[in-house]
Amino acid sequence: MEDINLGKKFATGGEDVLEEIINLYGEKLLRYATAILCDYQEAEDIVQESFLSAYRNRDKFDGDNLSAWLYKITYNSSLNKLKKRKIFYFSEIRGEEALYKENKGLSDETLCALRKLKPKERALLYDRIMDDRSYEEISLITGISPSTLRKQYQRAKEKLAKYINFEYGRKESEYEKV
Repeated sequence: MEDINLGKKFATGGEDVLEEIINLYGEKLLRYATAILCDYQEAEDIVQESFLSAYRNRDKFDGDNLSAWLYKITYNSSLNKLKKRKIFYFSEIRGEEALYKENKGLSDETLCALRKLKPKERALLYDRIMDDRSYEEISLITGISPSTLRKQYQRAKEKLAKYINFEYGRKESEYEKV
């Protein structure tokens, strides 16, 4: 079912539609929240809370772009969780490192470098690289203009490349793919 049809159905539907949405977006949102929080268990909690929040507030949802709406709820919930913990840098990923490597092919070096980025930088890199989202889509999630996101993305990429280079003594040509 197309996102817009499912969005309209969700805006007026019941628990059966919620279950359909959880099945469609659950894993994607879990990976996204884990990339921001770097804690698989906390990400699971955030995603559950996000679905509950979306369901409780479905009457406020206009039915358009369900994906962006769910990602925005998850994004904001994840950042709020980090603010509560007062941690803005990667902590050890508990149980999720293997999932990243298996599903996305990230090396230990890349994961280590990612841990040093701020959560918003990780979220942006994840959106662009892992989920292949356009700047316009990310703008809907974050509320930041596409042109600002382009600059932030470039800076985050450069920062990640420097961390990889600094930590592991790599040459520029070895991390241009990042």
